[in-house]
Amino acid sequence: MQDIIDEITSDMLGRHDKGKVASYIPQLACVDPNQFAISVVLPSGEVFNSGCTSTLFSIQSISKVFTLTLALGKLGNAIWKRVGREPSGDPFNSIVQLEHEQGKPRNPFVNAGAIAVADAIMQGHPPKETLAEILQFVRFLANDETIAIDEKVARSELETGSRNASLAHFMASFGHFEHPVDQVLGTYFHHCSIAMNTQQLATAGLFLANNGINPSTGFAVVSAMRAKRINALMLTCGHYDGSGEFAFRVGLPGKSGVGGGILAVAPGKASIAVWSPGLDSVGNSKLGSLALEKLAHRTGWSIFSAD
Repeated sequence: MQDIIDEITSDMLGRHDKGKVASYIPQLACVDPNQFAISVVLPSGEVFNSGCTSTLFSIQSISKVFTLTLALGKLGNAIWKRVGREPSGDPFNSIVQLEHEQGKPRNPFVNAGAIAVADAIMQGHPPKETLAEILQFVRFLANDETIAIDEKVARSELETGSRNASLAHFMASFGHFEHPVDQVLGTYFHHCSIAMNTQQLATAGLFLANNGINPSTGFAVVSAMRAKRINALMLTCGHYDGSGEFAFRVGLPGKSGVGGGILAVAPGKASIAVWSPGLDSVGNSKLGSLALEKLAHRTGWSIFSAD
């Protein structure tokens, strides 16, 4: 495994077209695109790292996996009254479907869906308390108390978040919110600004590769059925309007973020995190997607494999 990921890292760092960093969030626009990291964590506890795996990056929309998991724990299947489970086929910040579907987001991984999930998990608590709960949950999953929110990124998002504010106000106009829009947005922007490295991220996602159980503690984070369903949503919706292409090329459940990270799950085998800041045309890490395609090919880890 170490040889495989070292070869992939060498290949990725040698490529000239690394994509373009997210420029609409100023704090992300200044990240050096010439960086790559990959971490593979097995249920046995073995960890394989290659590249700049100690470098912290903003996980952005990957945080939506963790907030959805929290929402399912709090509300159970009632969360599906707030958000759907279908791929969008539209950009992650599109408002078009919201108008056609009376303010109910298509799935929990588009921006509107994650904002609705943030409102659902607040349950009358102020943003500060909700964020403390989200952060503590991520720290628990990663077994790392050092994980924190990057306040500079959060501030940058707040200052440039007009499109997300529009989505939130549009949903609120249909009576779908239980909390003030500004409080929900504050919660959303801050949980997207959690900073992690690839090893922390891969460790945090390991419960999804292990039937819902955190192997380091033996604690059941979610049931095996719920882990399967979160993985299903990651496969069909985790890369926005590039989800079909990712499933076709990689064949693993995954969730991307515009910070350049991707969390991928090989059920029963491994949790994988990659990071490279340059994005492709639909907002997914260009080198990260390619690296996962190569890893899946070398290991045979696609969920569509016969074995």
